[in-house]
Amino acid sequence: MSERRRSAVALSSRAHAFSVEALIGTNKKRKLRDWEDKGLDLSMESLSPSGQLGEDEDPTPCLDLHPDSEQSTGSDTEVLAERTSCSFGSHSDLTSGGSGPQPPPPSSMEEIQVELQCADLWKRFHDIGTEMIITKAGRRMFPAMRVKITGLDPHQQYYIAMDIVPVDNKRYRYVYHSSKWMVAGNADSPVPPRVYIHPDSLASGDTWMRQVVSFDKLKLTNNELDDQGHIILHSMHKYQPRVHVIRKDFSSDLSPTKPVPAGDGVKTFSFPETVFTTVTAYQNQQITRLKIDRNPFAKGFRDSGRNRTGLEAIMETYAFWRPPVRTLTFEDFTTMQKQQGKAKEEFL
Repeated sequence: MSERRRSAVALSSRAHAFSVEALIGTNKKRKLRDWEDKGLDLSMESLSPSGQLGEDEDPTPCLDLHPDSEQSTGSDTEVLAERTSCSFGSHSDLTSGGSGPQPPPPSSMEEIQVELQCADLWKRFHDIGTEMIITKAGRRMFPAMRVKITGLDPHQQYYIAMDIVPVDNKRYRYVYHSSKWMVAGNADSPVPPRVYIHPDSLASGDTWMRQVVSFDKLKLTNNELDDQGHIILHSMHKYQPRVHVIRKDFSSDLSPTKPVPAGDGVKTFSFPETVFTTVTAYQNQQITRLKIDRNPFAKGFRDSGRNRTGLEAIMETYAFWRPPVRTLTFEDFTTMQKQQGKAKEEFL
């Protein structure tokens, strides 16, 4: 029986050097032939990686043999290849065992956090009843919305946007004797939707997280025909600013004139202390004083006119403007007063 098997699988002299017998040594030939006569399966799987037969060791489940490896059998027949190959039930078994560590999944939108900056200042205004001036030409907000964003994927691209939505469907009026805002009726008809897209968009998560995201250039208007991209609002209504973090692959519907898209790629944040009432002129004098005190652009109004009124305050504020060779006329005072009023409207 063994003579017939050896004649059927005759090896060349070159291949014989890499045969099983050559690998395990001549001193094992007799034992191997005894195993073959007993019908045992002889394969490289039963050999240890060092080339010696390990009787007490578990056979290796998969032995990787490469043609250029020193441990390759180099047989001219397919018999030895069949014995040294690994058998798997399906293609998934091949891929699952050799796959390396999977890359970490992208940062989830649930991990994103937005922190309101100057929250103490917003709270002071909120305790009094925050008012924001709106004009036809557009007026900037004070305090301005400034946020710090964390939890973004550093390599992902994001848009940061802001919109302002009604708190309810009511119109309000200010009652002076009680210094409170009271409901005066139903809200006016809805205004065209506007979204302010931060000018630094589109940027990576790493870029957004390294800076304070400020919306100080956003302007409010009551002009429903505005074509400057300002946020359109009704006077004497309560509104809530909202900050949106929008992933790049979810921004196909993002537009300054459309509502912010909704879905898994968008996360929205709002802060109760930023609710405000829109006005065309401040109703609460405490709000006026607080804005003058805390607005860095109102230094001129703080340094002059605090305890003075009339022409004395105007002359002190604009003393540098007075021509040195002539006396101020009534027209000069009128011009300065108009300039003061315009500057106050711009910075408050």
